[in-house]
Amino acid sequence: MSKRPRVRAPELQGRAWINTGGKDLSLADFKGRTLILDFWTFCCVNCLHVLDELRELEEKHRDTVVIVGVHSPKFVHEAEHQAVVDAVERYEVHHPVLDDPELTTWKQYAVRAWPTLVVVDPEGYVVAQHAGEGHAHALETLVGQLEAEHAAKGTLRRGDGPYVPPEPVPTELRFPGKALSLPGGTFLVSDTTRHQLVELAADGESVVRRIGAGERGLTDGTGERARFSEPQGLAPLPDGTVAVADTVNHALRRFDPATGEVTTLAGTGRQWWQGSPTEGPAREVDLSSPWDVAWFADRLWIAMAGVHQLWTYDPEAGTVRAAAGTTNEGLVDGPAEEAWFAQPSGLAATGDRLWIADSETSAVRYVERDGKGFTVRTAVGTGLFDFGHRDGAADQALLQHPLGVTALPDGSVAISDTYNHALRRYDPATGEVSTLATDLREPSGAVLADGDIVVVESARHRLTRLRLPEEAVRVEAVAHRTQRAATDIAPGTLRLDVVFQAPEGQKLDTRYGPSTRLLVSSTPPELLAGGDGAGTDLNRELVLAEGVTEGVLHVSAMAASCDDTDSNSGSAAGANEYPACHVHQQDWGVPVRITEGGANRLPLVLAGMDD
Repeated sequence: MSKRPRVRAPELQGRAWINTGGKDLSLADFKGRTLILDFWTFCCVNCLHVLDELRELEEKHRDTVVIVGVHSPKFVHEAEHQAVVDAVERYEVHHPVLDDPELTTWKQYAVRAWPTLVVVDPEGYVVAQHAGEGHAHALETLVGQLEAEHAAKGTLRRGDGPYVPPEPVPTELRFPGKALSLPGGTFLVSDTTRHQLVELAADGESVVRRIGAGERGLTDGTGERARFSEPQGLAPLPDGTVAVADTVNHALRRFDPATGEVTTLAGTGRQWWQGSPTEGPAREVDLSSPWDVAWFADRLWIAMAGVHQLWTYDPEAGTVRAAAGTTNEGLVDGPAEEAWFAQPSGLAATGDRLWIADSETSAVRYVERDGKGFTVRTAVGTGLFDFGHRDGAADQALLQHPLGVTALPDGSVAISDTYNHALRRYDPATGEVSTLATDLREPSGAVLADGDIVVVESARHRLTRLRLPEEAVRVEAVAHRTQRAATDIAPGTLRLDVVFQAPEGQKLDTRYGPSTRLLVSSTPPELLAGGDGAGTDLNRELVLAEGVTEGVLHVSAMAASCDDTDSNSGSAAGANEYPACHVHQQDWGVPVRITEGGANRLPLVLAGMDD
C-alpha cells in the first residue's frame, strides 16, 4: 500500500451532540476506530444521497468504523438545534451527529462543499477527503485496508460505537411530506419517515388505512406487502390511480385507491448518474430522488430533485424523459432544455403553467408553453445564496427553502415556505408576495379542501386546516445570505485545481473518451473575464475581471473511474471485460473576495488529498 500523508485530525467542536445519549464526544473517544466525518446539511439532496450510500458501509463495519455526521448549516433555519434533531430522526441517521452551527469544525477541516467525507485513521490522522457523491466503493476499499493495517500494528480497537438511538415518539404521522385530496373527501398523505402512505378521514386526523409495510424497500403488491423508501409527492392520474414519488427508491410508483395495490411505473431502483440515459422505457431508465409529481400538458411531470431537472412520464407510451434543466445547479431561465434548477421539490399545475418550488434557490418558478416547446421563468427568487422572509414586490421578496406550491382558485399560488415556517402567497396579477400564515413547523405541502387549505406541517407530524384569509398576515422583513467565509484571492489570474486521485485499485475510465468534466461559472457573471464554461481538464486558469471585488465561483466536476483489473492481485490483464465503474461528482459554490495578497490558487478536493 502506498504511503499516506500524515495529517493530525483537528478536534471536533460544535454546539451539541445528537444520538449519544447526552454524552459529549471528542477525538479521543474514537481512538482505535476508523472515523468517517460526514459534513452535511439537511437541505442538501446530495447530502441525503450520501447518507444512503453510507448505510451499508456503516452496518458492515459496525465494530471497527464510526461515522459521525457534522451538521454544517447553509440556511438560518438549519442552525436551529431542534431542526437538526428533527432532521436526524427524519432521515434515520443512525450515528452520532455534531451540531456545528458556527461551522467551527467545517473550517478546521478546510471543507468547502456539502457533502464532504473525511476519513481519520485509528491513530487520529486524516488519510482521505472526498467531496460529493459516489465514493462508497472507495471508502469500502480504504476501510478494509485500514482494518488490516491497524490490526497488524495492534492499533485497531473493536467494539460497539457511541450511537444511542432516541426514544420513539408515538404519533399517527412522522414527518409527512405531501398530501392529496381523494374523491371521497379523505386525504392521502405520504408518511415519509415511516415509508408508508396513510389515508386519513375528512377530519385530517383519523387513520382510515395504511399502505406499505412500514420498512424500507422496493416491493409491489398489496397495501400490507408493498414497500416504499421515504415517499414524497402524490398526484392523481387520469385513470383514477395515484402517482407516488418514491424518493429514496429513485422510482415512480402507482397506488390504486380502489384495490389497495401498489405497482412500479418508472425507475430501476438505482440512482441516475451523469452519462446514464435521459429517456426511454420507464422501467429501464434510472431516476434520481423524485420529490414531487403533477399532471400537466398531457404528461406526468416529475420534480427530479437529485439532478436539478424536471422529467416527464408518458403513461400511454410507458416512457420517461428529461424535459427541463441541464443538471447544473442554479437559477437560469430560458428554453426548458437550457434552464438551471436547484433541487425542485414541489409542483402544482394550472391550465397554462406548471408552478415549481425550487428549494435551494428559495424560488418559485414556472414552466409554460412557448410555441412548440416550453420556457422556464422565475416569479420569486434570485439565486442560491439569498433568502429570508420579506413580502412585497416579487422582484425583491424573499423565501427560505420552500418545498411546496399549491394553485389557488383565484389564479394565485400558495407557497409552503418551509424554513420560514410560513404559508406565503404569490399573485401573478399584481406581482406581489404576501404571508398567509405563520407559526407552522416546516410546512412541506398543502392541498385545498372545501374552501380551506390543509397544510402538511411536517415537523409537527400533522395536517393543519386553515381558512384562506382575505388579507395577508404582515411580518417584519428579514433578509439573509448564506454565512460562509469568503476565500481571499488575488486579482488577475487564478489557478483552479480540482484534486482527484482515483481510489486504490481503480483508474480513470477512458474507454469512451475523456473521463473527467469541469464546468465553471460565476455570480455575478462579470466576475470572470475568462476561463468560464465547460471542459474536460480538472484544472484551469481563471481570469478575474477588473473592478469586481467579490462574488461566487460555481464549479461542477465529475470523474469516472473503473476497477483496474491489471493491478488487482490474481487477475490477468483484460480478465474482466466489464470492470465495475464509479462516478464521482460534486458542485461547489465558493464565495470569493478579490484582494491584494490573496491566494492565486484555489484547490477543490473531489477525492484524495491536496499535497
